[in-house]
Amino acid sequence: MTVSVTWPHVLAWRLGRQFVDPPAGPDAVSVVRRLAGVQAQVASSAELAVAVRQAAPRPGELGTALWRERTLVKTWTARGTLHLVPADELASYTAVLGSFRLWDRGSWQRGHGVTAAEVAAILDAVPRALAGRVLTREELVEGVIEVTGDAHLKEALTSGWGALLKPLGFLGELCHGPPREGRVTFVSPRDWLSARQPAPLSAAEGGMRLVRSFLAAHGPATPEIFDAWLYRGATPKAVLRGWFRDLTPELAKVEVDGRSMVLLAEHLDDLAAGRPATGVHLLPGFDQYILGAPRDLEPLLPKEARSKVSRAAGWISPVVIHRGRVAGVWEAKDGEITFDLLEEVPAAALAAEAERVRGLRGGRSPGPLA
Repeated sequence: MTVSVTWPHVLAWRLGRQFVDPPAGPDAVSVVRRLAGVQAQVASSAELAVAVRQAAPRPGELGTALWRERTLVKTWTARGTLHLVPADELASYTAVLGSFRLWDRGSWQRGHGVTAAEVAAILDAVPRALAGRVLTREELVEGVIEVTGDAHLKEALTSGWGALLKPLGFLGELCHGPPREGRVTFVSPRDWLSARQPAPLSAAEGGMRLVRSFLAAHGPATPEIFDAWLYRGATPKAVLRGWFRDLTPELAKVEVDGRSMVLLAEHLDDLAAGRPATGVHLLPGFDQYILGAPRDLEPLLPKEARSKVSRAAGWISPVVIHRGRVAGVWEAKDGEITFDLLEEVPAAALAAEAERVRGLRGGRSPGPLA
């Protein structure tokens, strides 16, 4: 049997599943796990994305989970962007993203100004340079040169630095370490996570796990929607279809305003019984509620809002959510929050949410995530 629902029902269900309405996340790791990762290029946005989803957020909780308890990891995952992910889920991402091997393509190498031999040398040298060590960017470059004896690699590493480190993150050979005097450091997950690191997975096992995580927060969806979230459509089509085919016993068919999608069967009753959302919520930049959905999803992101939300250089603005959809954007400056609204939003509810978010921003831990 196929259940039919509308987009307002789906968006309300997502707000609940993502701990937005109500803000019921029990702890930082649980929030990150539920969201299938939290994008983390901007540390303040990542902190707020977690805090707005908790009834009682604890200042410094993310830093503790990352650098002391090591239950979270900061590395490149979905779409090649920096994310926070639970340490025990890292193997799913590395199994899948490592299998893509985009860096083996001549077009990738030419685009990043490196040769196949240089890529191979760096992939071999970085794990050896990092073994048992916590290194800054500069120290890692020197360590690679020390391992290889090839000073020419310094030019390749410093000119295409971020892009050349992503393959190592995808392979599970590198992740962020604790910041040192404001500078980024890198560690080997093998050393850093130690007993917390799960056993390696096959690409098929990792892919199925990622599909489950995505649907649990961002469903219902199609394979194409999942693939756009994962790596902008890079998954081989036969592989993608295989993940969803093998998950068929766990999935239920859903029609969303006439479009066929799938959802984890265990969530079908909750989706069908839900009602459209009515509340007002402020979400930070790069929030998963936006990133987990297609950019052309009109019921979530009206056409007139797209240029305000998706800005130049991949910037995703903080958003005002009303009735599950984007009703405007907001920014904080000098302790005050200002709005650029596209439709009428209940003033009292907006003011109350702004006051809550001001308090969360003021209560952030000074400990950096960078």
